[in-house]
Amino acid sequence: MEDAKDVAGRPSYDDLAALVVELRAEIVELKARLAANSRNSSRPSSSDGLSKPAVDLKKRSLRKRSGKKQGGQEGHGGARLDRVAVPDRSVEHPPESCDECGGDLRDAESVAGGESRQVFDVPEQRALQVIEHVTTLRRCECGHVSCGEFPAAAQAPTQYGPGVRALGVYLHVFQHLPFDRACQALADMVAANVSTGTLTGWVTAAAAGLCDFDERLRGLLTGAPVCHFDETGARIAGRLGWVHSASTETLTRYTTHTRRGSEAIDHANVLPEFHGVAVHDGWAPYRNYEGCEHGLCNVHHLRELQAAIEAGHTWPLAMSCLLLDTKTLVAAALADGNDRLNARQVRELAASYATVIAMGREEHPASTAKKTKAHNLLIRLERYQPDVLRFAHDFQVPFGNNQAEQDIRMVKLQQKISGCWRTMTGAERYLRVRSYLSTARKNGVGALSALDALSAGTPWLPSPAPG
Repeated sequence: MEDAKDVAGRPSYDDLAALVVELRAEIVELKARLAANSRNSSRPSSSDGLSKPAVDLKKRSLRKRSGKKQGGQEGHGGARLDRVAVPDRSVEHPPESCDECGGDLRDAESVAGGESRQVFDVPEQRALQVIEHVTTLRRCECGHVSCGEFPAAAQAPTQYGPGVRALGVYLHVFQHLPFDRACQALADMVAANVSTGTLTGWVTAAAAGLCDFDERLRGLLTGAPVCHFDETGARIAGRLGWVHSASTETLTRYTTHTRRGSEAIDHANVLPEFHGVAVHDGWAPYRNYEGCEHGLCNVHHLRELQAAIEAGHTWPLAMSCLLLDTKTLVAAALADGNDRLNARQVRELAASYATVIAMGREEHPASTAKKTKAHNLLIRLERYQPDVLRFAHDFQVPFGNNQAEQDIRMVKLQQKISGCWRTMTGAERYLRVRSYLSTARKNGVGALSALDALSAGTPWLPSPAPG
């Protein structure tokens, strides 16, 4: 019998064995795709569907029990509605009849004492307040008559004021309401019958007033010691576009582009000038920027490791435990007032990491023709070990990229509610105002207060970092 084929021209045993190995690998990969969910991949939890029981979702959570009881913890101040010293108005509720004999008390003597309770509510009449601005004339001693000037809020015979404009922009940009529904909300809330065209103009004016804010925001982000980056697809002008975010605990900046990769990142112009630690999910184009250090999101790694565990591999469980134990170790060091792990802990971490990588190599021989997702994950974890463990060597760097994911989630929420942006210009305007509101709230400034200042022509600006 020949090695390659038998006399009848049929494949040899070696060929069939190789084909079986290849098909088995494809079956494993297809099963992994079917089993993908929010716990073992980057798929959002909304993609898990409604068929999975809630109890299973709890069992599949990557979060570990803290051992604490549910509810407020000891020492927590709580939140309550405090009384005000001077209420807007007071309503008395005298008794109509005597509790003892049933006598009429309508004209009876009032006695000091009683009890009071305060109810916080919106005014009964939800109507606009109309302010008439009048320019008066004054005659000078020289005989010339001068006329006063109208304020910036009164440039037309009739118009809506800064408060209504701020509320309209708030409903559309911060609460994600489409233009039509935001106009309906304005009519129901304050009896302001605003057209969608008018509201569009307000959003346009708001974005135009944020040029200085956007440039300061970009400068603060490029100078931050740690910055989080992420991107997500969005429907813009009838096709797939991309929204990119750069953020910290106090700053948020969104930009949009028709492309996803380096062209869009260069257009945002944060990462090209950034020299701190860029935290991201490991997407390849981020690595084109070598002027900064990189920190990889280990929450993403835990999901991928979970998928590898479910595929029957052993080493991913060891790596998951190592990453979570290191996270706990860092938290304990911070609680003790330390800014780094000690030398012994660093040596043990490096040795443990090398041991797990060696376990993975045994399970995934280098000679394997077609690499599985688990094998590719192992290669990445080995190649980018310094970035994977950046959080353990620099305590400013977090374990995951949760900051960016929280910020980008608001864009996904807008897409779910409104569906799309009809033009790229509309998306850019929306995202600039959204950047302003997100940054303001991170700094303790309410969204409506920030929009009031913007409508008045004096937008709130973030303060430069100390030092």
